[in-house]
Amino acid sequence: MAIIEMSDLKLKNKRVLLREDLNVPLKNGEITSDLRIRAAIPTIKQALQAGAKIMIMSHLGRPDEGSSDLQFSLAPIAAHLSKLLKKEVPLIQNWVNGFEMGSHNLVLLENVRLIPGEKDNKPDLAKKIASLCDIFVMDAFATAHRAEASTCGVIEYAPIACAGPLLLGELKALRNIMHTPKRPMVAIVGGSKVSTKLGLLDALSQKVDTLIIGGGIANTFIAAEGYTVGRSLYEPDLIDEAERLSLNAKQRGAEIPIPTDVIVADKLSEDAESSARLVSQVDDNEKIYDLGPDTIKKYVSIIKKAKTILWNGPVGAFEIEQFGEGTEAIAQTIAESKGFSVAGGGDTLAAIEKYRIADKIDYISTGGGAFLSYLEGKPLPTISALEKHALQHEKVT
Repeated sequence: MAIIEMSDLKLKNKRVLLREDLNVPLKNGEITSDLRIRAAIPTIKQALQAGAKIMIMSHLGRPDEGSSDLQFSLAPIAAHLSKLLKKEVPLIQNWVNGFEMGSHNLVLLENVRLIPGEKDNKPDLAKKIASLCDIFVMDAFATAHRAEASTCGVIEYAPIACAGPLLLGELKALRNIMHTPKRPMVAIVGGSKVSTKLGLLDALSQKVDTLIIGGGIANTFIAAEGYTVGRSLYEPDLIDEAERLSLNAKQRGAEIPIPTDVIVADKLSEDAESSARLVSQVDDNEKIYDLGPDTIKKYVSIIKKAKTILWNGPVGAFEIEQFGEGTEAIAQTIAESKGFSVAGGGDTLAAIEKYRIADKIDYISTGGGAFLSYLEGKPLPTISALEKHALQHEKVT
């Protein structure tokens, strides 16, 4: 179903409320990764060039509603936006009941999650938010899986609600990779637990030609093959699920290759002594922290042949150098691939930044939970709301 696009609207002198995801990591008040902020810049510039009066709305962290805790203030984001855009971006406090922009054509509204009613999508709050604008632009795909007042509720009451370029780009990339992928298609899924990504693994096992697994997820699959994984993180109660996924993939001619060798140590530490082991040789007191050299070679070979690549999650404890060879090799192979590549997920973004390959991946999703929900085939409330609004707007016009 169609949705209204920001680029199709006349924005000159319009009050445009732009919902972005500027939920960036902070340490001691300093931004440690501005990837999400930089991703929003093209949309902001497009609206500025069109002559709009822009109010940017975002959340940061998970504060208690009604809190005044300064650690959740968007002040650092306002300062960083000012630097990137080379113009002052004032931070507006207590904005929900209305405010004056003065001579400014761009302002940032304080953390929307500090306002009571946001998380529960209260209609009264959604109406107040909608009353601030002539046009609401939903550009925060990362929040599209949550029915909140600033993402979903406002769409119902805004005069016009549309999708921004960042959200549209995300949808296009994900639709391409899930509905019309060029083959062979390879997915790399890492993470600590099968249980947190069971829906994703299930969906991908029915879609891809090869599903490469890593991290604690791989340990459960290794255990399902009858090998000991020592003291490694794994989920014995999901061994049956691992066997089912492997069998389902095999029945449709696909593959979920299991690591043949791994990197082990007795602790997760920079000074730990690590060793390569065949999966049949892991001791009871050892923990698996990365893929072994032979497995890395095999996976790299598979990825090199792929025409479509989806990457979600590191395959080892890459934060520590001696446990990062698997993730780095996969990252560099994806970067060098001529296939269409999409990468997403918080830890994936951290790996992309660490290995400096952001400009070599075709599409980097800032979506997080929404990214996973879409890949699992779950409906996204905000996208549904935009579709419904477009249909109603079409009937009225």
